[in-house]
Amino acid sequence: MNDETNAATEPNETRSHHGDEISHTLVHSGPAPKPEVIQILPMRETVLFPELVMPVVIDQPGAIASAQHATRNKQPVGLLLATTDSESNGDGDTPGGGLHRIGTGANIMRYVTSGDGEHHLICQGIARFRVREFIKDDEGRLSAKVTWLDEPAPEGDKHVDARMDNLRNSALEAIELMDQPSRELAHAIRSITSAALLADAVAGYLGLKAKEKQQILDAVDLEARLDRVQSFLDYRLEVMRLSREINQQTQQRMGEHQRKAMLREQMRSIQRELGEDETVAEEVDRLREALDDAKLPEEAAEQTERELRRLSRMSDASAEYSMVRTYLELMAELPWSKLSKDRIDIDESREILDEDHYGLDKIKRRILEHLAVHKLNPEGKAPILCFVGPPGVGKTSLGRSIARAMNREFVRASLGGVHDESEIRGHRRTYVGSMPGSIITHLRKAGTRNPVFMLDEMDKLGASAHGDPASALLEVLDPAQNDSFNDHYLGVPFDLSKVMFIATANVLDAIPGPLRDRMEVIEVPGYTREEKLQIAKRYLIDRALEQAGITPEQCTIGDDTLAALISDYTREAGLRNLDREIGAIVRHAAVQVAEGKAGPGKIAPEDLADILGPKRVDNEIAMRTSIAGVSTGLAWTPAGGDILFVEASRAPGSGKLTITGQLGDVMKESAQAALSLVKARAEDLAIEQTRLDKSDIHIHVPAGAIKKDGPSAGVALYTALVSLLTDRKVRADVAMTGEISLRGQVLPIGGVKEKTLAAHQAGITTVMLPERNRKDEEDIPENVRSALDIRYVSHVDEAIEIALSEID
Repeated sequence: MNDETNAATEPNETRSHHGDEISHTLVHSGPAPKPEVIQILPMRETVLFPELVMPVVIDQPGAIASAQHATRNKQPVGLLLATTDSESNGDGDTPGGGLHRIGTGANIMRYVTSGDGEHHLICQGIARFRVREFIKDDEGRLSAKVTWLDEPAPEGDKHVDARMDNLRNSALEAIELMDQPSRELAHAIRSITSAALLADAVAGYLGLKAKEKQQILDAVDLEARLDRVQSFLDYRLEVMRLSREINQQTQQRMGEHQRKAMLREQMRSIQRELGEDETVAEEVDRLREALDDAKLPEEAAEQTERELRRLSRMSDASAEYSMVRTYLELMAELPWSKLSKDRIDIDESREILDEDHYGLDKIKRRILEHLAVHKLNPEGKAPILCFVGPPGVGKTSLGRSIARAMNREFVRASLGGVHDESEIRGHRRTYVGSMPGSIITHLRKAGTRNPVFMLDEMDKLGASAHGDPASALLEVLDPAQNDSFNDHYLGVPFDLSKVMFIATANVLDAIPGPLRDRMEVIEVPGYTREEKLQIAKRYLIDRALEQAGITPEQCTIGDDTLAALISDYTREAGLRNLDREIGAIVRHAAVQVAEGKAGPGKIAPEDLADILGPKRVDNEIAMRTSIAGVSTGLAWTPAGGDILFVEASRAPGSGKLTITGQLGDVMKESAQAALSLVKARAEDLAIEQTRLDKSDIHIHVPAGAIKKDGPSAGVALYTALVSLLTDRKVRADVAMTGEISLRGQVLPIGGVKEKTLAAHQAGITTVMLPERNRKDEEDIPENVRSALDIRYVSHVDEAIEIALSEID
């Protein structure tokens, strides 16, 4: 059923002009018939009080049938409020289920069916009734046996009279507080002599919710009903008083604001006539005091003094006024002379680095060397460090640790996607909306001239028609000239020599040569399984438990579970995916704890499938090397090392070579060189010439959606071709890397540590490396070196001898 919306159009209708229209009309009528059984109209949001008239809209078939039956037979109906919307029609196994037991009997004064099919009733309340029994007939009409509740008429009861007077006064006050008080409504309230009618009438126009009206309807005892209506009216009065007070304050503020604005404009006119402007003078004095406190260098002080003189001659209504003031405020806030006091203790710094990071011994040693040199020679030109490594290995957090060890502020500027030189050097102040570059902006934020400044994602810089930001960084990252860095917005040099710049990148080759030459590159390699296990135990699990708000007793992840998680669900150089998977396990436990359970307790390896799903890393080596023509190579990616499968097949043809797998030009040339070398050494390899002349060879490197390039797959390509043409399978436990020449030599490659780590994580036991990479063996972690059989080869014959099994 809809809410009561439109007031009955009766001659004696009264309306309230505060909010919605009052749809109740006071009607004084004679006694109405009160049969024992009446038709019931279930209501959703409508409550009618006795002796009031109000419109009712019905749309349920049962209610429509009941209303029509009552209208035809000139019988009253009973309006009952539903306890819930879902049961408001009274249908169901139990007649009257979901309906209140106390309602109001009413006569239908008018019945109208609108053009849209809605049924509108004008109902006049008779009296309260209580349902004794619901009855439902075959036609779907709901009726009830009722007991009519006569209103008490206590005459001379001082308690009732006192409540009645109080309620009348409060109601009249509420009418006066309306936006447009209704004299007719006030007159009707004054003329009521019945306490029961007064309570019902006031409740009718209060604008209460249906359930609140039902509470008043349920109050058969007159004193309780008066108290309940008074309580609701008191709350409504308080709201109306506050509303009027707020409106008055708002109007007063608006009036004062307009008055002040007018006076201010008049004052400006007078000051302009006199050649004075106190507002500008006060602003200039404030800025001059702030600039004096900033202790600017001589050139900057001269520049700001000129701008201050310009500002003092401007009107604050001028468009240029705000630009000059913004510039001077920036100059006053920059840390021209503020320096953080360094606190460098080598032992403490070592403890901080060990506390924040596990492993990375080589990097920690270099950082401690840097700190030691700075401690002994604070005025020396420190080199610019550049951490290069795959994502998630802790490059950014290393910068935070350095700042903590030196007791300096830490700021970070992300260079990913920066393609405009002005984002580094700033805009010239002649442009509208000009602003300083990111270097000056972050120094303003740091509040000190010697923070640890991290330039993140250095390899993600771009270039466009607006200039090359990498070229703008040449001055920033050169210790010999960054003591006079010129930001276009400032227009004066700023000393960056005290700033400790640290750059990070995933790929070193993407950094322009001149910029790379200004930095000392420190490679941050990926982690071994053992290092990941220790980092997870020391940092990741505790952090995940703290974020989820559960204790270690409620969720314990043992070493065997971590090992399974690392090997079966993550294969990466860093730790981000491992951190996510640990977080997923902890959140799974948090759900159980939130449900009131004790938690899963210790997570076993066999539980991972239920929590994280099936294994995401499969060991495909044995399957892929079960036929001739398949070899396992090692590749370097920005995310660390990875294994690479090379597949070769042949078909009858004319000796054509097909290469697929989205390979780059360098890798395609390596494949052609490998085939040429096979043809040149066909006799030594016992390959029939007809196999080469009358066969088309297809080389494919799986994961075709991923671009691949580089010369280091030469040995794997050559081995796959020899395996194909000699029908000798490649050992499943061997992986290889190295560039080849047409003379059969194996040339050195890069990324030795990352590639050996990938082989170790993939279950490889034997790795072939170029002989000239023997010097890089010290970069391989000790536990990986001991687990792998590393073979150094200088010629492809040695590689074939190690990799290929005997002819079946």
